[in-house]
Amino acid sequence: MAKILITGTAGFIGFHLAKKLLERGDEVIGLDSINDYYDLRVKFGRLGLTGIEKDAVSYGKLISSTVYDAYKFIQLNLEDQQGINELFKQQKFDKVINLAAQAGVRYSLENPQAYVDSNIVGFVNILEACRHNDVKHLSYASSSSVYGLSETMPFSIHHNVDHPISLYAASKKSNELMAHTYSHLFNLPTTGLRFFTVYGPWGRPDMALFLFTKAILEGKPINIFNNGEMSRDFTYVDDIVEGVIRVNDNPPKGNPNWSGKNPDPGTAKAPYTVYNIGNNSPVKLMDFVSTIEKCLGREAEKNFMPMQLGDVAATYADVEDLINNLGYKPETSLEYGVGEFVKWYKEFYNVR
Repeated sequence: MAKILITGTAGFIGFHLAKKLLERGDEVIGLDSINDYYDLRVKFGRLGLTGIEKDAVSYGKLISSTVYDAYKFIQLNLEDQQGINELFKQQKFDKVINLAAQAGVRYSLENPQAYVDSNIVGFVNILEACRHNDVKHLSYASSSSVYGLSETMPFSIHHNVDHPISLYAASKKSNELMAHTYSHLFNLPTTGLRFFTVYGPWGRPDMALFLFTKAILEGKPINIFNNGEMSRDFTYVDDIVEGVIRVNDNPPKGNPNWSGKNPDPGTAKAPYTVYNIGNNSPVKLMDFVSTIEKCLGREAEKNFMPMQLGDVAATYADVEDLINNLGYKPETSLEYGVGEFVKWYKEFYNVR
């Protein structure tokens, strides 16, 4: 099978993806900066499950998994150009899946520089390393937040996305633009993955499901923004991973019908494309909350608040291209997914 670099393997999606690819027989090198944006116990807990021991981790050092023979891990910052170049030169990856990024919409209002370092400078380093080391396909995390102020539902990759409302979203849109440039100039196959509100076991502590579950179990109120008038296309992590694997296995070849007279934003003449990976089934925020309440057997104390800066009222993924090109559609129900998260949370934090 292929030799694949996954960046962000201490992260939520990267951890699940690495496990899945290793289980099917690929050789995987994992990379992560392991920054302290959220609880490091969660990051090291994920790494531990894949056989990467906390005490063995040392910056710039490639270490072997104690669980998977075909798994190695390195702590490295994407913006460390020399470190990235050396890793690519030594390892000769077939494919790269770039999931490492500074995450979070709201944090981008407080610390914009972190997004420029990781999501812009770091991404250029990945593109350059792919270009110079004969990588056959670069898949990378974009985000549903690129749709910004668009109200044309469901969101389609064939819509223009020129009005982002957070620096996080702008950095993801810029990744798509830079990727197209490299596909066009150097024939590097690239695919952007616009993820829609990912949730599930080992989820991020800054996301609503984690925050709500924690608060309800601790008997604290939860903050409901825009007075509950919001909806999200919640997508279970296993569905996201399956989508990423199908994308990884099917590099784009370019759209021969693409025309500069009527340019399609989602494809190109070059080997470039983007996909929405979402559930294609938006859920109202209050229904989401009641699903969590049911799974916990407790009612939440609700604190209704105005909309937060940088946030959008609704997301809804059009996944026609995913179905037509890759024969795949995410289908996990919210009830099942939230139940699995709650089980994990109680076990990890030892909640009776």
